[in-house]
Amino acid sequence: MLIQKFGGTSVGSAQRIKDLVKLVVNPTPKIVVLSAMSGTTNALVEISEALYAKNTKQAIELIDKLKAKYEKEISELYSKKESIEKANDLIRNHFEYIRNFTLDMFTANEEKAILAQGELLSTAMFHYYLEETGTASVLLPALNFMRIDANDEPDMAYIETNLLLELKKYPKDILFITQGYICRNAFGEIDNLKRGGSDYTASIVGAAIRSEEVQIWTDIDGMHNNDPRVVSKTHPIKELSFDEAAELAYFGAKILHPTCILPAQKRNIPVRLKNTMQPEAEGTLIANITTQEGIKAVAAKDGIIAINIKSDRMLLAHGFLRAVFEIFERFKTPIDMITTSEVAVSLTIDNDKNLDEILKELKEIAVVEVEKNQTIICVVGQLPKEKPGYGFKVLESLKEIPLRMVSYGGSANNVSVLVNSNFKKDALIALNKGIFNYN
Repeated sequence: MLIQKFGGTSVGSAQRIKDLVKLVVNPTPKIVVLSAMSGTTNALVEISEALYAKNTKQAIELIDKLKAKYEKEISELYSKKESIEKANDLIRNHFEYIRNFTLDMFTANEEKAILAQGELLSTAMFHYYLEETGTASVLLPALNFMRIDANDEPDMAYIETNLLLELKKYPKDILFITQGYICRNAFGEIDNLKRGGSDYTASIVGAAIRSEEVQIWTDIDGMHNNDPRVVSKTHPIKELSFDEAAELAYFGAKILHPTCILPAQKRNIPVRLKNTMQPEAEGTLIANITTQEGIKAVAAKDGIIAINIKSDRMLLAHGFLRAVFEIFERFKTPIDMITTSEVAVSLTIDNDKNLDEILKELKEIAVVEVEKNQTIICVVGQLPKEKPGYGFKVLESLKEIPLRMVSYGGSANNVSVLVNSNFKKDALIALNKGIFNYN
């Protein structure tokens, strides 16, 4: 069975929903994973923020505005009276549910319940449209089988058992629709897989049923060798290994959510990136393959904070680095890059949630300097350590760019540098020219 995931732009309007039928209605058995309509999750976050602030008037205005958007799409999507009535009932029920939160206390758990409404709406609307066109489909509620454990990790045993039970209820059906992003937590409450979680849902579902392939459909024809929003010339990459794709996703390639790769990789399930605007395009295949040696792509990750930790007294002493890492572990803050010298260790993080507390503890054992507004530039490919030239090619391309840190050798797939974000565009253009010969 095939897994097809479509993001918010693919269900972003009545016309987009109609166009989606061409991509999913065929004899191939499949589960279609849908995000919320584009703009919906942001609108629901705004509503939640107004409810937190106890600004009931603003919350109601925002709810009414979003409801009006859906009513407009319904009027354009359906042509039969019974479909229009059914869809209007759907909209009315969901928005009454959201409006009820203006009458009581509002908590983080209730916010997650509100955020789930986008995916519940988009999947039901698509299911109703398929019904109207005479196409048989089954709406599978993700909340019946998607669950995360106490560590916010997918509970794969639970997911696999319950998803297969759901599918067994419909032995003759071949088209299933379910929600991306949303799930339940270990306490049974409505939760989610964080931003970009629909990619993650698709990969988890694919792993649970041992899918033949997971397809991630977006508005670009696969993973590109560089960021097309920044540089003028790029090209799609035909194939990537799981490790290459994971590096690119983690270090800023927006087409793919960083968490998406692992479930599919564990079960050796290929992931293909496809373009809804050009479905005939080959896209990018990500699989358990050994790709051709050489540099494949460049990605950039913004919002990085560099922390320099200097201690003449303790740096080379036994236990110093452990003490440093334990501070970050205590505050559940991952480290992206790390370099060391005789007198200092420099590292980067992308989450400033607990930065003040981290710095306070670090300053008890060292002199600490912080630099914000940094960007990690990641160069990815098959880069065997025994083969010369790759590091040189990267650094030569960046000879005019001030480099804050360089990381090379930790992986056979990655050379990373840290630059001030003001130099990000120049760095990507320089790499596009120096590595890929694009002027």
